[in-house]
Parts: sequence; C-alpha cells; structure tokens
Amino acid sequence: MKLELRGITKKFGALVANDHINLTVEAGEIHALLGENGAGKSTLMNVLYGLYRAEEGEILLDDVVQHFAGPGDAMAAGIGMVHQHFMLIPVFTVAENVMLGHEDTRSGGRLDLVAARKRVREISERFGFDVDPDALVEDLPVGVQQRVEIIKAVSRDAKVLVFDEPTAVLTPQETDELMVIMRQLKEAGTSIVFITHKLREVRAVADRITVIRLGAVVGEASPTASNVELATMMVGRAVDLTVDKDPAVPGDAALSVRNLSVLNARGQVLVNNVSFDVHNGEILAIAGVQGNGQTELTEALMGLQPRVSGEITLDGKSLRGHSVRQVLEAGVGFVPEDRNEDGLVGEFTIAENLMLDRSNDKPFVKMWNVQRALLAKFAVDKVKEFDVRSQGIDTPVGRLSGGNQQKVVLARELSRELRLFVAAQPTRGLDVGSIEFVHERIVATRDAGTPVIVISTELDEVAALADRVMVMYRGRIVGIVPGDTPRAVLGLMMAGEAPAGEGAAA
Repeated sequence: MKLELRGITKKFGALVANDHINLTVEAGEIHALLGENGAGKSTLMNVLYGLYRAEEGEILLDDVVQHFAGPGDAMAAGIGMVHQHFMLIPVFTVAENVMLGHEDTRSGGRLDLVAARKRVREISERFGFDVDPDALVEDLPVGVQQRVEIIKAVSRDAKVLVFDEPTAVLTPQETDELMVIMRQLKEAGTSIVFITHKLREVRAVADRITVIRLGAVVGEASPTASNVELATMMVGRAVDLTVDKDPAVPGDAALSVRNLSVLNARGQVLVNNVSFDVHNGEILAIAGVQGNGQTELTEALMGLQPRVSGEITLDGKSLRGHSVRQVLEAGVGFVPEDRNEDGLVGEFTIAENLMLDRSNDKPFVKMWNVQRALLAKFAVDKVKEFDVRSQGIDTPVGRLSGGNQQKVVLARELSRELRLFVAAQPTRGLDVGSIEFVHERIVATRDAGTPVIVISTELDEVAALADRVMVMYRGRIVGIVPGDTPRAVLGLMMAGEAPAGEGAAA
C-alpha cells in the first residue's frame, strides 16, 4: 500500500510541531524518518495514526484521501503502529494481547482464544518469531515483547506499519534481529515507516531517508549517505561525530562501592549486591537496557534512595545515609536523567538555576540575602563559557531548548570543585551539536583528574566516552570490561551473558 502525506501541519498553541510536511512511502518500502528528539517525527506519525488531528493537510492511501477520527479508523484502513513504549497488558498472554480490542467470540459470547492462538502461531511461523501464544507477556524478554506488538499489527492486516523509535529498549543483538524482521515484512509487501534518530540503524535498513528538523522536511537522502552528511542535515551545520580523547591516566580509586543493594517499597531487589570502584581521571560508563537497576544505583549514590544497604565511600569517607545536600557538599556533581523533573526549576531564571545547589551559603547568599551582582557576573560568565543560547541570564530556563537547558545543568555542576562527577543519560533529547559539546565537557572533566560516572542506554555514547564499561542486567553487574570492548560483546552482556574470561568484580 502506498502512503502519502500532503502538507501536514500540526500546532500546539503557538508551537508549530509539523510545518506543511510532505512524505511519500511506496508500497513495500522501508522509509526512514530521521530527526533529533523534538523534531516532530512522532507528532507526524500520531497524526497518521489518528491520535492527533492536523490543522492542515491530508492523508492518502493508494491515492484515496482518508479521514481518521481515531486509531480505530487508521487500523481499519490498514495502518499499524509499534510504539516506543509497548501497549501490552503484562498479565495477559500473548494471544489475549493480540486479540485485545478485536475480540472474536463464539456462539454464546465466549472469547475465541483458539482462533487467536492459531493466528499467533501462523504469523510466528511466517516470520520465524518463535513466540508462544500462551506465554504471559510479563515473562517475555523485551525483544520478544516487541515481536508481540508486530504480531498484533500484522494480525489486523496492517499494510503500512510504523515503528516509533523501536530500538530504544533493545540490546544490539535484538536490534539486529528487528532489522531482519523489518526486511521480511518489506518482502511480504508491507510498507514501513521507521522513526529514529540513530544514524547507524537508518543506514542499515532504509530504502529512503527523509530528514526532519524543527518540524519541517529539510531533505531526502539515500542510505549510502555518510553519517556526517546525515548529521549535518539533522542539525543544520557541520558536526564532529567523533569524541577526541587521549587514553586515560587513572589514579587512585576515589569512589568505592561495596555490596550495595537497593529495595523498593514492596521489598523487591532493584540493585543486587553490586561492588565497583571509580578511579581519579577515568570515565566508568554504566551500560544496560533501561530498567535494569542503573537509575536506582545512581539514586543510591546521590542519597535519593531510602532503602539502601552496603557501603559507599568517597575518598575514604562514607556517603551512605547522607542527604542529597550532604552528598553534593562532599564534592559530587550530578546531572540527573530527567533534567526537567530533577535538574532545573523551569520558572526560575538561568541565573537562579545556576545557584540552586549553593543557595544556602557563600558566595551567592550572605546573611540570608542573595548577592545579586555577584550572581549576575557568575551567570554571565557561565552562559558564555558553556555557550548557553538565550536572551539573557534573566530568561526562565523553561523557555530554553533541551540542549541549552542541559548546558545550564552542566554549567552549575561543573563550576564547583568536584571529587566525583555523575552524569545520568547526559545527552537524552539533545541534538547532535549539543551532544558534541556535552561529550567534550565530560572528557575535559576526566582530564582534570576527576573520576566520572556516565550512565547511558546509548551504546554509541558508551563506546565513545568510556575508559571502562560496567554492564548491568536485572540489578546485577554482569561484568566490567575495557572501553574498547566490541559492541557484540557488550550486547551479549546487556542480555545477561558474562564476558568470557571476565568476572563481575571491579
């Protein structure tokens, strides 16, 4: 089925999320929609899927104009969508999830689960999915859950299938398997829209590439285009995609973590007896698929988790049981994974955000009064040093772009004398140019002799920054390996397989 979008415009108040976008996907084609987070890719697909209604433009399938009042109409027309965050009921079986919303009933109103199981088996055999229709979704690995989403769409006769950032929760091996599945779907005649911001993946599988920047189409490209060419189209300027860093010269161990465990409120173990060290002048990257304990480990280091056992010491002094303020005052700089929730106060100005973790002491506060002149000078200097693009230091930080907000967080945390720098998902939601800047500052912090921990689900980022890589799986450390460990090995570790000849100790 041929898909055509003509002049699609979608607005949220004064924000133009999609600006007269034209897109054509031929029958049996894998068409990549490439752009940075916030470029408008997902909004465009939500218009296609009937979740949003565009102010202007039209959708055509095989040259026939469509009018979708909701996702049900889109599905009935042959459009399916595999969302970044799966739309599955964990306690239901695969067959029950596949039939959900499209229930077949026998006489007497009973659900026809036999037919649903048969349909799952047929599609699984056709594409080699190896999915048990009677398995509970909550017991399935993430990669298999994604296959269930694909089975759902195919079972409803989807002729156009949209994959929205489908690799965000996959290991490298699961990503490779998904690419194979996408090619199989293409060969079966399905048209595929592949939404992504990852250059490596789009070049591996796409037939054509459309690049979106700031809500508008800026051009088309072939998969033979280089990463540099694609990145330049995405950002609008030349970008250095490599991280320039000399080999680390590690010093003594500064942070020592021993037998650390974290429980949630129900007593479930989220971090299970982990031990590791971080040395002065090195970057330890913590890798793993999201949800394997990295967030809780980071929060435990920062004093944000209440149910912690084990030991955390920095320069020989215990940090366990300390408040967040005490951890910061011990010389720990922290970039949280959600800057809007935990790193910034959107209504405060840039200047006010730059003093957040020093709001009760010198130099910015004296006798309970903010030293405005001193703060203003400091803020002007940091805005210049960190290249924060704004209308001035009195601009509310909530009005800044994601990249500039992250620069404010970095400027605040790196303007203190640090004994440890912890950066969680430091480039999430940033454009390629901002990523380049953030990486440079992280490496410069390491080169100044500070121990650095980077927590990232982006394997390219881990490979670019890490001197050593610690991989977590289901709350445990699978292994700690050199930063130049091959991606294939790291991918197996992310699936829980210990590296050959390596232990799980620091």
